[in-house]
Amino acid sequence: KMLRSWPLDEQVRFFEGDLGIPLVEERESLKRFPASHHARDVRDGLIEHARSLGVDIRFETVATGFAPGASGWDVHLEGGALHADTLIVASGGLSVPNTGSDGLGLRVLRELGYTIHPTYAALTPILAQGSVFGALSGVSLTATLTARDSTRSASATGGFLFTHGGYSGPAALDVSHVLTRSRLESDGSAVLTARFTPLDDALWTRALAPQGVRSVMGVLRGEMPDRLAAVLLSVAGVDPGRTLAELRREERVRLIDTLVRGVLPWTGDEGYKKAEVTGGGVSLAELDPRTMESRRHAGLYLCGEVLDAFGPIGGYNFMWAWSTGRAAGRAASGAPAWRASSRSTVIDDT
Repeated sequence: KMLRSWPLDEQVRFFEGDLGIPLVEERESLKRFPASHHARDVRDGLIEHARSLGVDIRFETVATGFAPGASGWDVHLEGGALHADTLIVASGGLSVPNTGSDGLGLRVLRELGYTIHPTYAALTPILAQGSVFGALSGVSLTATLTARDSTRSASATGGFLFTHGGYSGPAALDVSHVLTRSRLESDGSAVLTARFTPLDDALWTRALAPQGVRSVMGVLRGEMPDRLAAVLLSVAGVDPGRTLAELRREERVRLIDTLVRGVLPWTGDEGYKKAEVTGGGVSLAELDPRTMESRRHAGLYLCGEVLDAFGPIGGYNFMWAWSTGRAAGRAASGAPAWRASSRSTVIDDT
């Protein structure tokens, strides 16, 4: 209900019509971007539109807390205070703290009695200190990654990048939350595996069948970067110079298992410093899904990353932010207590 409150075609009309920002669609991913490919155009367009509607934006103003007041909400500031009839908390989570995301909203809401599910870094690069794959820094490809522990699993197909300290790219980020939670909530025994090409067991069996004088290395090089092929052969214990006709059955089975379900050792993650989003947060059960209004406090609305929801890489988290934010804004401005002179305050420290 939250996402459907603002259908995609209406979002497109808002950005192109109301904000005057032409959008283009990426052919492969079907993602939409500003035609200028400048993120600042979206930021500037939103700020200009808000100001044109009379919104008072206060920069360099630090909110330190908020609480129910006698007739609305009191917002505590460094060196002052605000009073509002309705209050929208859009303070984000804990990700990328140098942007100002310090968890203020989560801390205050916990003090007010809200159910806060444990937070964790999501969509964050994975660390693999001392891994055999460390020599592959800079190698990229499309791969399918699967992360699994005793209670949860996630798989993703997409861009995958070996870094000097581990793994990154959309596929790695999309499954990273399983590893993060495994480390924070249990013994960190989650396993990360990769299928390095679109080929499955049957197709690799056919590609590696005994035939002529082609080398095993030659076959792998046709499907993946040379450096990766060399490391995977080493992991599987197969001589790269061996011909297909010389490849023993047990070597073929071992190599195929490495190519389709190769284990990627990991030692940690980049945490909130590099995380695209924060997992966990306020339980969605605390809200009316149509209006984003709190079920505990009238006139209090929550939206965006402060809530326990996140999606994969690819614009889904932006969509969540402005769909829930729009729903909260519309409901707050039309609440029963709203009057022509009413004030609605948005706390947004990001």
